[in-house]
Amino acid sequence: MFETLIPRFPDYELIDSGDFEKLERFGRYVVRRPEPQAIWRRSLTEEEWRRLADASFLRDGRSEERGEWRLRSGMPSRWTVDYAYEGMRLRMRLGLTSFKHVGLFPEQAANWNFIYDNCVRMRAEGRTPKVLNLFAYTGGATLAARAAGADTTHVDSVKQVVTWARENMEQSGLEGVRWIVEDALKFVQREVRRGNRYNGIILDPPAYGRGANGEKWILEDNIGEMLECCARLLGPHDAFLVLNLYSMGLSATLASTAVRQAFGMPFEEQFGELCFDDRAGKRLPLGTYCRFAR
Repeated sequence: MFETLIPRFPDYELIDSGDFEKLERFGRYVVRRPEPQAIWRRSLTEEEWRRLADASFLRDGRSEERGEWRLRSGMPSRWTVDYAYEGMRLRMRLGLTSFKHVGLFPEQAANWNFIYDNCVRMRAEGRTPKVLNLFAYTGGATLAARAAGADTTHVDSVKQVVTWARENMEQSGLEGVRWIVEDALKFVQREVRRGNRYNGIILDPPAYGRGANGEKWILEDNIGEMLECCARLLGPHDAFLVLNLYSMGLSATLASTAVRQAFGMPFEEQFGELCFDDRAGKRLPLGTYCRFAR
């Protein structure tokens, strides 16, 4: 079933979008940064954008991704935002990186709720779910699973990012996550050989990346093998999967087809886009997803 998901996230707001940029509020602070999918015109004027923005990302002329931030006086380089859902209370530290990211993808809150709900359900039935988060970044999905009492493994190839995720865990009053700094594909290949099983798997792969030891990840080349390995790791019953794709040009239908081939037809499948609406009602897609519970 195709569905557009727009999470409710009080500490986040998409103020305006257009001309390949977006203006966003994270907690108390407003940031301005590039957004290749905002192909329409802005609703606010350039003067209004400049007045509202506490931090603006300026691209390095030699790179599409790298750049630097121009900060207004009083704008910190680090701050925190909160997210709450049912019994889940998360606090995450944000920071201004040279790749325009701030350490949080707020559209993923829709998936955090899904992960939390499924783990709570398993706990209510007397089981402790085992959850694996791959390409786990700063750990929003990891924290959602752990907040629901899941035995959670967090895998990312960048040590500094894993340290950031651990900090988010501590700020959220949680503990007990298993941290793995390793190439995600190598990790799942080893888990398959060991015969391990999980009740939940979360996949958030980049279009391109490098493993802890320089391993090359190219989404189109490697996602098939990754999904096949995950299909062998995911339990046949009482289990869930979440797959996110951020690479432009890869549709939700493509994600659904790849998941169906690897896992078989799930019982309750959802796929579609993760979006936010700005104040003028312009809907900005921020990634595609496919998820199921069986």
